[in-house]
Amino acid sequence: MSTATDYTLAELMITAGAEAFKNDGEVLATGIGLIPRLAASLAMLTTNKDLMMTDSEAYLLSKPNPVSGRSSHEGQAQETWMGFSRIFDNVWSGKRHAMIGPTQVDQYGQANISALGGTYEAPKIQMLGVRGLPGNSISHANSFFVPSHNTRVFVKGECDLVNSIGYNPERLPKGYALNDIDIRIILTDLCVMDFGGPNHQVRLVSLHPGITVEQVVENTGFEIHIPENVPTTAAPTEEQLAIIRELDPKDFRSKQLKDNPKGDRS
Repeated sequence: MSTATDYTLAELMITAGAEAFKNDGEVLATGIGLIPRLAASLAMLTTNKDLMMTDSEAYLLSKPNPVSGRSSHEGQAQETWMGFSRIFDNVWSGKRHAMIGPTQVDQYGQANISALGGTYEAPKIQMLGVRGLPGNSISHANSFFVPSHNTRVFVKGECDLVNSIGYNPERLPKGYALNDIDIRIILTDLCVMDFGGPNHQVRLVSLHPGITVEQVVENTGFEIHIPENVPTTAAPTEEQLAIIRELDPKDFRSKQLKDNPKGDRS
């Protein structure tokens, strides 16, 4: 498979995100947002064909549905009914991997999608609320997608409002240990990170082409573990690009990142 030379940052992030699902086996993949959705879809069509995926309504699909603006049922090979009860069976049994887009992430991997600033009773900015994140974070694997890597997202100290479990021993629920927590990767517009550093410290896994370690450090509000040798995030292959373009024929992916620059910013 030949490596592509002309690709966008969005396409690089989709292929990097697909790696998060590579070794999952038969789990329900949930990509929240277009780039995570395309990443899971790409994995299902290439590196992990056992992945399960719904049509975002109530059916499992034999292959992921393209982003087209049409009804999600149209032209799709549906395998079986996947109503809420079956979704929750997957969630509670740990057979799910969701890639979500938190507004804040702290050094422990605790995420915030709920509110910013002020107090719990009177925040400065009210967002989604915690929704299902507390239960999801303690029940199955999660990854994070951050389209703009900066210190407003990767905050010093703790999140303004902690919505999910992380590698913080002071907040572990009764009966939980740090090894029970499963946060896979953090995918950003600068790099890929995980929690593989000492004592589950955030670790730099790869740098996107043209990005430096210094840029990542300057835009992260807490200390991260930097290995001696940090590889460059792999460029998409021509096969992967062809699949991405088939999944997103109207190029909605190009609107997901500011200016969506070239994938190699050297």
